[in-house]
Amino acid sequence: MSYHPESLILELEEVARQLRIDSIEMIHRRGAGHPGGSLSAADMMAALYFHQLNIRPQEPEWDSRDRFILSKGHASALLYAALGRRGYFPVEDFTQWGSLNTHLQGHPDRLKTPGVDMTTGILGHGVAVGAGMALAACMDQKGYHVYVLVGDGECQGGIVWEGAMVAAKYRLSGLTVIVDYNDVQLDGAVHDVMPLEPLVKKWESFNWMVLQINGHDMRQILEALDTALQIHHCPTVIIAHTTKGKGVSFMENKAVWHGVAPNDQQIKQALRDLGKE
Repeated sequence: MSYHPESLILELEEVARQLRIDSIEMIHRRGAGHPGGSLSAADMMAALYFHQLNIRPQEPEWDSRDRFILSKGHASALLYAALGRRGYFPVEDFTQWGSLNTHLQGHPDRLKTPGVDMTTGILGHGVAVGAGMALAACMDQKGYHVYVLVGDGECQGGIVWEGAMVAAKYRLSGLTVIVDYNDVQLDGAVHDVMPLEPLVKKWESFNWMVLQINGHDMRQILEALDTALQIHHCPTVIIAHTTKGKGVSFMENKAVWHGVAPNDQQIKQALRDLGKE
C-alpha cells in the first residue's frame, strides 16, 4: 500500500471543495448545467489534476503528457474548474462558460479548450477512444497513461463494452477507467432505470482488473490510482461509489439535480453548505 501524507490528503480535499464551489457557481451563473454529477466527481478530479496526472499546463500539447477523457461530458463545469485552477487558462474565464465564441463550450471541445484531450457530449465513447489512445502509446513506445471518467448511467450503453473488449484484447495496462457510481441518472435511480449489477463481475468478465473504493475518500482514491499503475497485464477500472450532488444538502441523491441549475436562493444555501459564505 502506498503512503500519502496527511498534508497531501488535506490539500486535495480543499482543492475538491474549491472545484465544487467553482462548478456550482458557473452553473448558477449560466442558468444551465449538470450540478449533481459535477459534485459527485470532484474528489476524483482533484486527485487526478492536482496529484496524479503527468501534465504541463503551459504546454497543453506536450507529447508525453498523460491523457484524460471526461466521457460524461455534461459535467464540463467540473472539468473547466480543474483546468482553470491548474493553470491552463485564467479562472476569470469561468464567467464565459457556455457563451457564444468562447473557448469554454457547454460540452468539452478539444479544438477550443487547452487541456481537453477529447471532445465529448455523446455518452459512451470515452472508453473506446481511451483504448485507442492507450494502444497508440504502446505502438509509439510512449510512457503516458490514459484516464477515462465515465458515469454509471453511461455504462448502460453498449459502446462502453465494445471499448472494454478492445482494451482487454490488447492488454492495455496504460488505460484506467473510473466509474462515477452515484446510482442516479436523469430519470431516476440507475438501479431502477437499467440496473448495472453485478457491475464488478461484468468488468471482470471482460478481463479487466477491478478496484472498488469510496469515491469521496481521498486516501482510497490515491491508493487506487497508484495500484492501477502497478498492474501490467490488463486495463484497470476503478468503481468509485459516490453521492450525486455531494456536499450540497438539498442536491444529494436527487435525480432532479442531474441537469437543473440552482436559483438565486438555492445558490446561497449551496455555497453555505460548501463552506463559502
